Amino acid sequence: MPNKKVNEMFALASQILGGRRVTVLCADGETRMARIPGKMRRRQWVREGDLIIVWPWDFQDSKADVKHRYTKTQAMYLSRKGVLPDDVDMFGMGVSLDDDGEHDDLFASGNAVDDEPEAEPEAEDDDLFADDGDDDLFADDDDDLDLFAEEDPSDGESTEETPPVVEKVVEDEPEDDDDDDDDIDALFG
Repeated sequence: MPNKKVNEMFALASQILGGRRVTVLCADGETRMARIPGKMRRRQWVREGDLIIVWPWDFQDSKADVKHRYTKTQAMYLSRKGVLPDDVDMFGMGVSLDDDGEHDDLFASGNAVDDEPEAEPEAEDDDLFADDGDDDLFADDDDDLDLFAEEDPSDGESTEETPPVVEKVVEDEPEDDDDDDDDIDALFG
């Protein structure tokens, strides 16, 4: 948060000029050229549209120093809380009360005197989303029961299931390779 005692204020970085310089739009509505300090040069990158705190110079009002940079999340939080002035509120979430009643009829129709509430239109039979039975994809599943049902055993035909035939697999026995052992023993023995 900017310290008002030393004239710090919120600002938006509007243009990056290079050479650690940036053009900012300050909370008081003025555009200043701000200087990014060397300690922020590689640690905190200031980009266009960033919310920053600047400290205007006392001896040159058109120049300022950048004191702090807020992340997008921090800037959105400050905007939601209503802390940011309207000039630098880039998210537009600040609380704006329109109690004066001015421009209330800006987008009203030509007949502004309409005291009767509008009656809801009656539902028509040819509703766009009505189920008219034309689409079988979304029809009731009761119609399709006979498609997936098994044959009824009461038809006179008996359907006995036969157990599946299982074949026994016989594994081959490994052969004794004692001949190789004799050759190895002959080499070392």
